[in-house]
Amino acid sequence: MGQKGKLGLIAGNGSFPLLLLDAARAQGADVVVVAIKEETSPSIEGRGAASVHWMSLGELSKLIETFKREGVDTAIMAGQVRHKQIFSSIRPDWKLAKVLLSLGTRNTDSLIGAVAKVLEEEGIHLMSSTSYLEPLLARAGVLTRRAPGEVESRNVEYGRKVARHLAQYDIGQTVVIAESACVAVEAMEGTDATILRAGEIMGSLGAPGTGDSALSRSLTVVKVAKPNQDMRFDVPVIGERTLETMKQAGATCLAVDAGKCLFLDGDRIIHAADAAGIAIVGD
Repeated sequence: MGQKGKLGLIAGNGSFPLLLLDAARAQGADVVVVAIKEETSPSIEGRGAASVHWMSLGELSKLIETFKREGVDTAIMAGQVRHKQIFSSIRPDWKLAKVLLSLGTRNTDSLIGAVAKVLEEEGIHLMSSTSYLEPLLARAGVLTRRAPGEVESRNVEYGRKVARHLAQYDIGQTVVIAESACVAVEAMEGTDATILRAGEIMGSLGAPGTGDSALSRSLTVVKVAKPNQDMRFDVPVIGERTLETMKQAGATCLAVDAGKCLFLDGDRIIHAADAAGIAIVGD
């Protein structure tokens, strides 16, 4: 996938930006990294990027100036920037302050969408965050050895309806269901914290799931994309840590949107689920 100029990588937290950097370099891209001091892993250094520039969340002018100086005309956002950081921790420069003042609603999509628009106006085109990682997108169908049971399937069906309504408002992408009742809804705390909270609510934290028994207290996790998911940012991701959290919370089933959710650890996600007896299904 050749680029006219260098590829810019705006790196958030987690392993997503590290994977993307490795994949882009393997496909011949010359990558300039903008690492966010409050979020990005220090291990982004020493992975073969053409250059790594550290800056604070909110320094939009500095980001644009850096990319222009480095000859970047195409960029990718990868890795989460925690919602609470976006809305409580940033000290916006004048350019970002202008963006914030223009927003009708202060949710993640509207903010990052407005930043993407500014980048485009400055001649920096934002690509889909999955551009170099399409093999890691979830496939359709049952992905694990075990298929969801009857109770889990009902949980998935109900959970998808609830999650898709919430996703319209950019509240969160994950809901946790038990016995076709919504136990927990993700907001700013993130997927793993939502799953653990559901485990605490159900009194199942650290206990094994009970499958399809009549009094099942096991949890089903449903993670969806937004109705008009912008694949340039905030794409749903699942890592091995999510599977570990599910096991800890007594969750036995995971449902994701096929083609719109990244399995950051590839097939290791499926192996981990099989080992834990967790069913994964893509739709």
